[in-house]
Amino acid sequence: MNVEELLEQYASDLREFSGLDLSGVSLPGVNLSRSTFLNANFNAAKLTSADFSYSVCQAANFHGANLTLADFSHSDLQAANLSKAELTRTDFSVANLQNANLSHADLRDSKLRCVNLNRANLSRVDLKYAKLISANLQSANLTSSDLSSTDLSGADLRNAELRQATLNRANLQGANLQGANLRWADLSGANLRWADLTGAKLSGANLTGADLSHATLLDATLVHVDLTRSNLAFVDWRGADLSGSNLTGAKLHAVSPFGVKTAGMSCRWIDLSQNGDQSQIYQFFSDDPSEYFHSTPPTVQIVIDDRLTPDAHCALAVAYQQFARQGKAISSPQIQIYKRRTILKFELDRNEDLFWTAFIAILPFADATSTQRSLVTLLQSISANDLPDQLQLLRSLVTSLNQSIQKLDTTKLLQVIPVAIQRIRFFQAPTRLTLLNSVNRTIALYDNPQFSKRRIKYSETEEEFAFLTQPIAFVPPTSKEAIEFLQDFHERT
Repeated sequence: MNVEELLEQYASDLREFSGLDLSGVSLPGVNLSRSTFLNANFNAAKLTSADFSYSVCQAANFHGANLTLADFSHSDLQAANLSKAELTRTDFSVANLQNANLSHADLRDSKLRCVNLNRANLSRVDLKYAKLISANLQSANLTSSDLSSTDLSGADLRNAELRQATLNRANLQGANLQGANLRWADLSGANLRWADLTGAKLSGANLTGADLSHATLLDATLVHVDLTRSNLAFVDWRGADLSGSNLTGAKLHAVSPFGVKTAGMSCRWIDLSQNGDQSQIYQFFSDDPSEYFHSTPPTVQIVIDDRLTPDAHCALAVAYQQFARQGKAISSPQIQIYKRRTILKFELDRNEDLFWTAFIAILPFADATSTQRSLVTLLQSISANDLPDQLQLLRSLVTSLNQSIQKLDTTKLLQVIPVAIQRIRFFQAPTRLTLLNSVNRTIALYDNPQFSKRRIKYSETEEEFAFLTQPIAFVPPTSKEAIEFLQDFHERT
């Protein structure tokens, strides 16, 4: 079929052109919308301003074609070949380009809103100033592509391949980059506000001056990344690896300094001010990032010698909710449930919150009184010590902790605990409470003597083994151990 026959059939409302060979044709401005071009060949064709909207072009060949200003909106281009095509200002809005090959194509200033590019090959593509708002780029290959000033806001880039891609000044606000490979990518000046980079690989990337405020960087790899003067305010980066990175001048307001790996990090100062105006600067006095950052979050751990049941889980949640309503909120615990044991872990943002968090967290349990008594006795033993001059700051800290705990109205908090707790066995079980500070030093506040004790008889006539039921007395930490634990606390200004 030649060009004239094609246009004649289209004018007669015939739209089936599968397998058609139109390689090298020149049809600028042609209207071929709502047609079917399965496996059609448009190799090196000149189709500027052509209209293919709502057409089915699956597995069609547009290699090297000139499609500047063409309209492919709402078209189906699954597995199509658009490699080395000229696609400047082409409209692919809401098109399906799943598994399509666009390698080395020129897509500058093109419109790709809500396009499906799942698993598409976009390696070495020029996408400068393109609009990929809310586009689906899951597992797409964008290796070495140029996405400078590209709008990828709200795009889905999960597990996308972006090695050595250029994304400087790109808009990735709210984009999903979970598991994406951004090694050696240029993200300088990029907008990554509210982006999800969970598990993303960013080793060697350039994030100089990038805005990552409110972004999620959980377990992300940022080894040898340049984060100079980047905005990381409100970032959640627990588990991230920043080894060897440069964080000098970064904005870190409301960011936890715990739970990140920083070995070999270079950082002269950081901006902790709320408005990023450098009104609150932390100046490093050494080359050791652990002066401020720590890989271990301060943790209160309560081990209960029983399995958490659904009823107990509900009652515990209500108890902590009621504490929050009384103005004594604590962080939500991580819960690990085993066959005969339950572990509650409260990960905190400050060492200074460990003791009063423990004081409140244990309240729903029968061991609360004994645990709290042990805690208060420990702090009082430190206050009674004749501390040397270099530990006077420690005395101030202990005094402050004592005052905070004394201000807690335990009676009022106990009154809001659900009545159901008194009837549930889980809360009567023996407990063990341990504190872990940011340098991974632990201290036991209480260990119920009956913890892990079981009555085991292999037959009715057999005697019980005494050693299985004999209580083991809790030995509280010494004031020296407590002082060493508290000395690891860091006051940051």
